[in-house]
Amino acid sequence: MAQLPYGVALMQENIFKINDKEYILPGSRACQGCGLSLAYRYILKALRENTIVAIPPSCLCVLHGLYPTTSVTVPAINATFAGNAASASGIVAALNALNKTEITVLALTGDGGTYDMGIQSLSGAAERNTNFIFACYDNEAYMNTGTQRSGATPMGALTTTTPILTKREKKKDMLKIMEAHDLPYLATVSPAYPADLYDKFVKAKRIKGTRYIHIDIPCPPGWAYPAKDTVRVGKLAVETGIFVLCEIEDGKFRFTGRSETLAKKGKRLPVVQYVERQGRFRKMSIEQLNQLQSWVDSRWNEYMKRAE
Repeated sequence: MAQLPYGVALMQENIFKINDKEYILPGSRACQGCGLSLAYRYILKALRENTIVAIPPSCLCVLHGLYPTTSVTVPAINATFAGNAASASGIVAALNALNKTEITVLALTGDGGTYDMGIQSLSGAAERNTNFIFACYDNEAYMNTGTQRSGATPMGALTTTTPILTKREKKKDMLKIMEAHDLPYLATVSPAYPADLYDKFVKAKRIKGTRYIHIDIPCPPGWAYPAKDTVRVGKLAVETGIFVLCEIEDGKFRFTGRSETLAKKGKRLPVVQYVERQGRFRKMSIEQLNQLQSWVDSRWNEYMKRAE
C-alpha cells in the first residue's frame, strides 16, 4: 500500500486525536486576529498540564494578563528580555533537583528576545543541551512596544524605526544559526496549519535536550492587514516559500505538511502575492521584491537538495 504524504497522513491521524482540553480561557488582552493566540492554543494542547512556561517581556505577557489575573491555566514565570533561556535553564535545574523530570519546560519567546537581545542566553543553553523546548514566535518586529524593527524583520518592510526608508537588511536565518548548535530536534510551524504544529510539539515533548521550534506568527496591526485574514496570510507565507514547514531531527532535514506537497509536486506562488496583502510592504521597491524572491528561491533550492 502506498504511503500517504506526510501532511495528509498527519491530518488523518490527528484530526480526531488533538487534545480537546482548553488551556487558554475565554477572553485575553491579545489583539483581534492574533496569530500567537492561535499557535499558543495548540502548543498547550500538545504539551498538556505538566508544563511550565518561561516568558520574557513580549506580546505573550499581554496574552497571559496582569497579576493576579490570567487567561492561561498553566504556570508561567516572567523573565528578563535577554534572559528567557537562562530562566528556563534555571527552572530545569530546580526540577532536576526536586526529581520532577516529567515536567516540560517551555521558553516561549518573541523574535526580539530570540534574534537580538536573547541570543546569548539561548546559545549558551543550546551549547549545554539543556533539557527544554525553546520556541520563537516570530512576528518579525518588536510588536508589543510599537512595531520596531528586529533582526527578524524582512527586507522591504516598514516599521516605526524605519519610517521613511524600508528595512534594507535581510532577515537573519535563525534556523540555520540554531542548527549550528547540533541540537537533537528543530522544526518550523505555523498556526495556519494547526495539525502540523500540534504534531511537532508532541514530538518535541518526548525528546531530551534542547529543542528549537520556530513559529511564523502573522500580526494584523504590525503587518497591516485585516484581522480576519490571519490564517490566509499564514498560508500564503507557506505557499510562496517565504516560510517553509520542515523539521531537522538528528541532523536530517525533511519538508513537512504543505511544504512537503509543494516540494514533491506543487508549484510555489510568487512572493508578490504574499507582500501585496500587507501594508508594511507598501514602500517596498521592485528591486527589493526581486531580491526577496531570489532569496526565497535560493533557500528553497538548498532545502530541496538536503531533502534528497
